[in-house]
Amino acid sequence: MSSEVEKVVCYVIHDGHILVFTHDSVPLVKTGVQVPAGTIEDGETPVEAAERELFEETGRRGRVVRSLGTAPYDLRPTRDEIALRHFFLMAVTEVDLAARWRAGEPSRSSGGGAIDWTCWWLPLADGHVLAAGLGAKLGAAEAATR
Repeated sequence: MSSEVEKVVCYVIHDGHILVFTHDSVPLVKTGVQVPAGTIEDGETPVEAAERELFEETGRRGRVVRSLGTAPYDLRPTRDEIALRHFFLMAVTEVDLAARWRAGEPSRSSGGGAIDWTCWWLPLADGHVLAAGLGAKLGAAEAATR
């Protein structure tokens, strides 16, 4: 039987672009294009988790602007897990749409060593390339920014 895990997904949208990242040392076909996201830790609210994950995965501090709702995502066959994802529209103060920067985590929550990725701004019109259902609430996010 699948376990259920609560997660957050962070949409940082600025001037028709969304903050994304791609893994540097893992083929794109395995990880795809992602947005900051992760597991809600014990004792943490979804808002706190979103703000923490955004900083951990991009090095940028941000704040939640609004909740976009929740949606389940079945991770099988990768993992026998159902993620209950809390989606948030977020804002950051440091924005340079032309910038690409390196970020990473010293250790993965799923175990293993350090992993690095490159952060960048993807035009919202190309949001369909987001991996693993991460784009499920992009329409709601885009509508909220108008």
